[in-house]
Amino acid sequence: MYAIEVQDLVRDYNGLRAVKGISFTVNAGEIFGFLGPNGAGKTTTIKMLTGQLRPTSGMARVAGCDVVEERQQLKRHIGVVFDSQNIYERMSARENLRFAARLYGVQKQRVEEVLMQVGLSQRAGDKVKGFSNGMKQRVLIARGLLANPDVLFLDEPTRGLDPGVSRDIRAIISTLAQQGMTVFLTTHYMEEADQLSDRIAIIDQGQIIATGTPEEMKKAYGDGQGATLEDVFINLTGRHLGRGENE
Repeated sequence: MYAIEVQDLVRDYNGLRAVKGISFTVNAGEIFGFLGPNGAGKTTTIKMLTGQLRPTSGMARVAGCDVVEERQQLKRHIGVVFDSQNIYERMSARENLRFAARLYGVQKQRVEEVLMQVGLSQRAGDKVKGFSNGMKQRVLIARGLLANPDVLFLDEPTRGLDPGVSRDIRAIISTLAQQGMTVFLTTHYMEEADQLSDRIAIIDQGQIIATGTPEEMKKAYGDGQGATLEDVFINLTGRHLGRGENE
């Protein structure tokens, strides 16, 4: 059984087709890199897969749940971490997570488990306003893990973080996958996608233009021996990666 199954998924906005009948699958327990330029349709796709946006047509199942017909059940099986740091800065990390746990109907002891998972146990009682961006990102990931999801959606998890913190976040992601969690990852950092992803899909102008393992992609679409995933991306899309723009 696939963790994610997408078939002919379409989303229109005011007569414009943002996502144009995409199809792909994600295996249980893998890290799936979903890459594309700004405006390619990545965020729209994630919002459909997480039940936040209704598809115009097509089918998607995540963790066995139809994203339209079983939207409420879906919420119990997924975690979502967007790149905006929407946490309460006047509260401690623990207070933020306990508040979220009440909203999600999660038992209180789970808070301490996820704090340990992301390496925040020692700072759990500190107010978030004193945290670095990397520590705030750990709080967001911990919140996404509260319900012990089958599938975790990570949208730009290391955006704006320094290399050391990014490395720590990547280590957390790898560990989650090793423990059997499926991770759906978007990133503009090609080295990160290459290092983490079991398989990759590249979307451009609302269409999937290539899928495969990083090595398969470099072999098929690179510039010969020594090609990087960034070479593949530029060759396929004709664009360099932009950062910091909305989709």
